Amino acid sequence: MNFLEKLSGRCGRSRASTVFAVVAFLLVLSSSACANAQQESSKAEDTKTGNSKQVSQAEKALKTRQYTEMMRSVFSFVEQNYVDEVDPTVLYEGAMKGIMDALGDPYTVYLDSSQMRSMNDTTVGNFGGVGLSISKASVSTPEKPAYVEVVSPIENTPGWKAGIQAGDLILAIDGTNTADITMDEVLARLRGEVGKPVKVHMKRGKNMEYDATLIRAIIEVPTVKYEMIGNDIGYLRIIEFTPQTPERVQEALDSFAKSGYKSLIIDLRNNPGGLITSVVSVADKFIDSGTIVSTKSRLQSENMSFTAKKATTTAPRNMPIVVLINKGSASASEILSGALKDDHLAYLVGENTYGKGSVQQVIPLNLNNDGIKLTTARYYTPSDSNIDKVGIPPDREVLFPVLSEEEEKTYLKIFQSDEISKYVEAHPNMTQADIAAYAKTLKKTYNLEERVLRKLISNEVYRTKIQPLYDLDYDIQLVAAIDILRKESFVSLMRKTKTISELQEEAKKKAEKESKTEKKN
Repeated sequence: MNFLEKLSGRCGRSRASTVFAVVAFLLVLSSSACANAQQESSKAEDTKTGNSKQVSQAEKALKTRQYTEMMRSVFSFVEQNYVDEVDPTVLYEGAMKGIMDALGDPYTVYLDSSQMRSMNDTTVGNFGGVGLSISKASVSTPEKPAYVEVVSPIENTPGWKAGIQAGDLILAIDGTNTADITMDEVLARLRGEVGKPVKVHMKRGKNMEYDATLIRAIIEVPTVKYEMIGNDIGYLRIIEFTPQTPERVQEALDSFAKSGYKSLIIDLRNNPGGLITSVVSVADKFIDSGTIVSTKSRLQSENMSFTAKKATTTAPRNMPIVVLINKGSASASEILSGALKDDHLAYLVGENTYGKGSVQQVIPLNLNNDGIKLTTARYYTPSDSNIDKVGIPPDREVLFPVLSEEEEKTYLKIFQSDEISKYVEAHPNMTQADIAAYAKTLKKTYNLEERVLRKLISNEVYRTKIQPLYDLDYDIQLVAAIDILRKESFVSLMRKTKTISELQEEAKKKAEKESKTEKKN
């Protein structure tokens, strides 16, 4: 006799009786739990010593135990009595997601095996793979199979050494057609044990197809790119903060020093964050004393203050620094920009940052190679400000022009057409002058700013090449940063900057004033 039969008393009962029995069972569970709660609460009341906090903790512990027992009972009941066979993994993952989602925190989440693997890539900073940055369309059709496209090979990796180029298609991996599998499955096949081979079938252009056997190696997650702009400005782009970031930043600073740089641009746009220990080490290269960031929590162990040390500061103290930020700059990138701003070391240019002022821990569960990411503290800038859901405003706002409704339709039309791709394919090795000339031709048909048209053409030209690190034609925020460093008095600008705490206080007073005005009206 199964579990439901035990509840209903006999197999032949009617559906109504069965439903009644199930409801009765759940009510009995609930009533029993309530009765136990009352009994234990009474005991707690009888032994009460006057310490209300102890009683509160006892009640909380009681509820926790009751909820845990109820979840276990419901899990077992659903698994045994659902109309179809149930995979316990599905129930487990659903329950874990539910627990995390109940907190209403977008950064506290359950991580399945693929998400956990991706998270480990960032926290560890490397993995066994072939060194190809790839993309894959989400929808595959017979007319347009969703093969894997190489965005770019990472220098000095197996893919790069094999001559694989940006724009090449991976048609198959160890004989498996890539159009028929998901991106997670693609990654699972390309990554693996270091020293082990993986065979890929490649396509370049219309007709060239070839096989390549790649021996997996340790691949470092790309974290820093750098280059001189002219002979005076070092341009440092930090993609995200991994364990390798501080070392790569130091390599950049050493390279700039050899080139005789006079000022620095740190580009944190679209940097989603990363490890707090990593960003603290990077900040310490610019800040020689005081607090870099502090964390606060109800847990005493999570209350920490990270301070700068003069011995680890490597950048010149009086070096003019501009930091580029936008709405994609979050978490650790906000820690760096906030610390440099509060310490009056850098001038911020661009857009208001994302506003993620919390710290998470990744905890592996070691059951299905899964885990959880849990918010354990909030972080505060040196001026003791938390920027969660608020972000950090730039000292100078520079926004990319917003397309009108008509321009959006035009942009979408040309973006979805193959006009530019066909032209570029017919005109290989286009120069900047060629791109500008073609943009003027397109302008006659498409009413868009020539700067936007040039960017669309450049994207297609460099789809099969390594893109330049920066684009002074299109990137107006970068151009603004360069102009500040070359044409304005940096010292005068920094005298006028305010700490994040001062800015938040001003915003608070302004909001209060506006609220009073609205009430009067």
